[in-house]
Amino acid sequence: MRPATRQRLRLSSGAELSFIMAGDTSKPAILLLHGFPSSARTFRDIVPELSQSAHVIAPDLPGFGESDVLPTVSFSTFGQAISELLDRLAIGPRYVYLHDFGASVGFHIAMQAPEQVLGLIIQNANAHRTGFGPQWEETMAYWSRPTPQNETAATAHLTFEGTRDQYIANVPPDVAARIPAESWEEDWRVMCLPGRMNTQRALIADYANYVARFDTIAEYLASRQPRSLMLWGRHDAFFDLRETQSWMQALPRMEAHILDGGHFLLETHAATAASLMLEFIGRTQQA
Repeated sequence: MRPATRQRLRLSSGAELSFIMAGDTSKPAILLLHGFPSSARTFRDIVPELSQSAHVIAPDLPGFGESDVLPTVSFSTFGQAISELLDRLAIGPRYVYLHDFGASVGFHIAMQAPEQVLGLIIQNANAHRTGFGPQWEETMAYWSRPTPQNETAATAHLTFEGTRDQYIANVPPDVAARIPAESWEEDWRVMCLPGRMNTQRALIADYANYVARFDTIAEYLASRQPRSLMLWGRHDAFFDLRETQSWMQALPRMEAHILDGGHFLLETHAATAASLMLEFIGRTQQA
């Protein structure tokens, strides 16, 4: 079994992508896609477990973690960058882990090559309008009327406090107490590096284009019915719990687990998540 190593790859755009790879290349591949405002560090506690039975690839999305900022920032260019990584590493059929912003990238990859998708692992990832609660009103106003005033309101969370809240907002105190402050402190350090805040602002604007693809994504899910596992932190302050029902309606054979965690579920439930993921991979490999 190959131990986890951090590597870098220079993309055709000239930007370098940083990624973690672990496990035996002869095992089923699993692509772990993180969300805002984190990095592949999100998966630090599950990579060792997963690598016993899978070939793990966990990239830092461009402009996150140790990856360079792309010349053009959008979820489409992110998808192209991760697709190039997979091609350069000769990664064939794969499981795709979708979390937060990572869903926007993962669907680009999955829908580009649906025959390569062994299964989806859905962790607090939005792909339906039911996921948007009242807290999205200012962002939606910005999408419909991109004025400077609306942009200021939609990006008001790009602060240290807003970064921290991604982890602990709406999370019960006893659960939040298990999340190390170094998680959001590291995210904020990276966000303050040159070019990173511009990347975040561009992605907030571009998320409207991802939302515009929801109907196309629904068609993909309806026609392909990929094997799927849901792991959802019920105290998510950003995606409404009704989103879980939409996923289950779209994928009626999906295995779903609603856990006592927040948006960053792996901060508190890594062992449970890793066990469920390994069972899912093992079961689908036998089918």
